[in-house]
Order: sequence, then C-alpha cells, then structure tokens
Amino acid sequence: MDRTPGKPWRNVMASTSVSRLVPASPERVWKLIGGFGSLPDWLPYIPESTPEEGGRVRRLKNPDGDVIVERLVDFNETERRYSYTILQAPFPVVDYISTLRVHPVTGQEDAAEVQWSGRFVPHGATDEEVVALFTGIFRDGLAALHNALS
Repeated sequence: MDRTPGKPWRNVMASTSVSRLVPASPERVWKLIGGFGSLPDWLPYIPESTPEEGGRVRRLKNPDGDVIVERLVDFNETERRYSYTILQAPFPVVDYISTLRVHPVTGQEDAAEVQWSGRFVPHGATDEEVVALFTGIFRDGLAALHNALS
C-alpha cells in the first residue's frame, strides 16, 4: 500500500518467485504435483488437504492445526500449471494469487524446472516481510519436492 502522507492508500502488489531444478521428467513431476489436492504427497508441512466444491477449493491444515483455504482459479494440463487464490489463511496478505508451473529443461529428459510464484498485497506487514515469508515457503516447498523426487 502506498502510505504517502496526504495521499489515499492504494493497493500495490508485491511478488516473489522461486524456481528449482528437480531430478525427474516434467511428466513425472506434474503427475506428483499437478493435482490441486496433492500437496500432502510432497509437502511435509501440509499433511492434510480436503477437497471442497468439487475439488475447486482445498482446505489445508499444517502441523500446528492452522487452516488455509485456497481456490483453484486456473488450470492448464498442457502447460503443466495451475493458479490459486487464498480465501483464508494466517498470512498477512490480501489479493493473493499464486502459480505453480513445471517447465521442461532443454536437452535433459529426466529433469524439470518447477516455478512457484505469487503476487499479493501485504496487510499488516511490510512488503519485505511478506516477500520474505512467501519466498521462504516457496523455496522450502521446492526443496521438499526435490527430496520427494530424489
């Protein structure tokens, strides 16, 4: 948000993106992560995902019991990507949208690049704090994915 004195506040998006090479073909990676309810299959800090609304919404729980509710807003099987928004979470953001995408690596059939990116408006925290939070979540998540595929 622009907090310039004398000016009305306005929403300003912050963003972060993390990419990681993983030791598996794009097809194998997508088979593991491409389902909207598949986070518990590869992400240790999300042990529970309950589908709602025909699978368009997922209700996640972390090991501390915090609830995170996310809605699928875009899914493309051919391009191996999906995007989602947060409906409820203990994170200091609004207007959050994130994309998880799998890219082939030229000349390497058994490797893929996975990109996890997000845009959001910090709410009750600084841009730097929220960017650091989600950069850490994405980085740790992709490290867990790498380990699951190794």
